[in-house]
Amino acid sequence: MKSLTLTSVTVNTSLSVPVGMKAVLYCPHIPLTTVVLTTWEIVLRDKPSCTRAYRTDTNETKEENCTDKRITWASRPDETLTLQIDPVDITHDGYYGCQVVTPDGNFHHGYHLQVLVPPEVTLFQSKNRTVVCRAIAGKPAAQISWTPQRACETKHEYWGNGTVTVQSTCPWEDHHVPSVSCTVSHVTSNKSLSLELNQGAQTTTNLRILYSIPCIFIVFAIGGSIWLLKNGGCRKGKLKKTEANPSVEEDEMQPYASYTEKNNPLYDTANKVKMSRVLQSEVDGTGLNTL
Repeated sequence: MKSLTLTSVTVNTSLSVPVGMKAVLYCPHIPLTTVVLTTWEIVLRDKPSCTRAYRTDTNETKEENCTDKRITWASRPDETLTLQIDPVDITHDGYYGCQVVTPDGNFHHGYHLQVLVPPEVTLFQSKNRTVVCRAIAGKPAAQISWTPQRACETKHEYWGNGTVTVQSTCPWEDHHVPSVSCTVSHVTSNKSLSLELNQGAQTTTNLRILYSIPCIFIVFAIGGSIWLLKNGGCRKGKLKKTEANPSVEEDEMQPYASYTEKNNPLYDTANKVKMSRVLQSEVDGTGLNTL
């Protein structure tokens, strides 16, 4: 009597897929006619394990804790045992294992799936000719290099979804270069940005001039306003004095006229004549009344 020897084969591979793309995962290459049971086990971060099984003899499928509709059989399980993820999201990072049971033994093929996320690249200049290059929310972390080459300060910021923001800061204040370039290297793609540098000293001087010009105008405007107010006050004072002089002169002339009238013999003779006429009129009137 011959002893039965069962074979057990396990193969694990790493698979990287860009976010938004379609991923196809294969079971061990075993003829379907020999397959008894196929089981996919899916272990994702912070989620319960999902199991998808297919039994060949009854042509039945079974699922347990599988809620992500983007993870499905690529076709009918009786045709192919392949699994697909369409489209791939950052949450699909994890382990996917296919186990095939046959009369000759068990065969296992596992995938360590890593979702790739290209970073958003920015380049800008801050004060003192300091340039900042950022690779935002990339997965895995990007690498940053400069042209001209220089050792710069690099910081990493890690996010809860597995992405990393890399920031490189380079001061160029003491380097006389007209422009710099930042190159971000990532497994998804490489990107390079260039920036023309502003002259720090010249920029500061221009800013001082720009700030000084409004101040000069303000000083002149205030001085002119004060000068106009003073001149306007002087003119009003002169007009008031001019208007007041005729009344004073008129008042001053009245005593002189009275004095002249009193001491002039002609005025005395005229007054006497007037008085004689008045008395004669009164006498004539009296006489008429008597008659």
